Amino acid sequence: MICRGRVVWGSTVSRAVLPVMLAALGLLMTPVHAEPDEDLLGKTQNYPLGNASTWYGNPYRVGSWSALDQVRGIKTRLVARASQPSSLPQATQPPAIGYRYRNRAYTLADYLQRQRTTGLLVLKNGEIVAEHYGYGRKDDARFLSFSMAKSVTSLLIGRALAGGQIASLDDTADKYVKTLAGSPYGASTVRQLLRMSSGLTFTERYDSTDDIARLSRASAGALGAGTPVEVLRSITDRHANPGEKFVYASAETDVLGRVLVAATGRNMAELTTEWLWQPMGAEHDAFWRVSVDGQEQSYGAFNASLRDWARLGQLLANDGKVGTQQLIPLDYLLDATDAERQPTAFKPRKATPFFGYGYQFWLQPLRQRTFVMQGIHGQTIYVQPASGLVLVLTSVWESASGRQNPQPYEEREALWRGVLESLGGSTAE
Repeated sequence: MICRGRVVWGSTVSRAVLPVMLAALGLLMTPVHAEPDEDLLGKTQNYPLGNASTWYGNPYRVGSWSALDQVRGIKTRLVARASQPSSLPQATQPPAIGYRYRNRAYTLADYLQRQRTTGLLVLKNGEIVAEHYGYGRKDDARFLSFSMAKSVTSLLIGRALAGGQIASLDDTADKYVKTLAGSPYGASTVRQLLRMSSGLTFTERYDSTDDIARLSRASAGALGAGTPVEVLRSITDRHANPGEKFVYASAETDVLGRVLVAATGRNMAELTTEWLWQPMGAEHDAFWRVSVDGQEQSYGAFNASLRDWARLGQLLANDGKVGTQQLIPLDYLLDATDAERQPTAFKPRKATPFFGYGYQFWLQPLRQRTFVMQGIHGQTIYVQPASGLVLVLTSVWESASGRQNPQPYEEREALWRGVLESLGGSTAE
């Protein structure tokens, strides 16, 4: 099959003659059609980067969200690649992927024409079935994950727990983070924070006036915003008792990142390099954005190449193993991603009308264990371990959440169901 921006070829045609053939056809690395909203997103300006004040908006999203370490005024910390990348072979005869949305049939190419997709990669049992880069992106771009980073933070917590640096998930955060002593977040347990069930009211509407905006401004060092810890300590109102209810709150992952650093005595970039990136065979360096106080922004600022996001998805599909090495403790990973292991209030269709919530992972209401890493504006990794299927999407959707515009989120879910149906996965509930 041929996707705009990259070719995935499943025949016996010689690799040597393939570029010549495609060039002759006018297909090599050339978009067949205009990409959605490409002018709004900055094509005529070669997808500019912007700066620390403008990187989030149009026309800077494509450029900045794939190279945040090059944006002036933003501090990052390197996560080093492996000396020898692990193999991601291409499937020799990749099947076509189709899906249905609102009673109409679509192809994968249709999806790319309909949604603002900067990167798409599908794995089946560790082989690339489809790979696409949009808006002039290439395979060395490091895509901003937004809240997919929360799941990365959870995996590091699991390693720290297995290594004894975190003694128990039922320890309170202030056992490790002394600056939170005497605050409600400090009194929350690591397990409650993993499930976003502190019961504290932290607003996250993405309207620039909410608590996540306050925390983001403090993390960026905005004048008058205070420090991130001051913002965390200011959250005192409750909507529920601790541990009873899931309510999405990025502050809880920020606290987890601080627990991780305090418990291990090392920064998150070092831990990500040693515990995940190098042993899983990452092909490219990754990086964390760093707050003004030196803490990695654990709740939404990890950046990695599309193939390395796929390698992370494959690690999860393999239940935390690379070869014979168990990188993520299996019991912890199942607690994090298995809907059957969750208390009733956190199961699918209970925590939310559709998803359940584990330890910083979204859980789908399917019989086969199926879970998702999600970030605002369309960043996603779907994983169904039993079928060996992983779908990675990086995007520049206009809306931050489905509350603002549900259409892209609905169609993304339809695409995932189509991937499952096209490639031998299970959609049974």
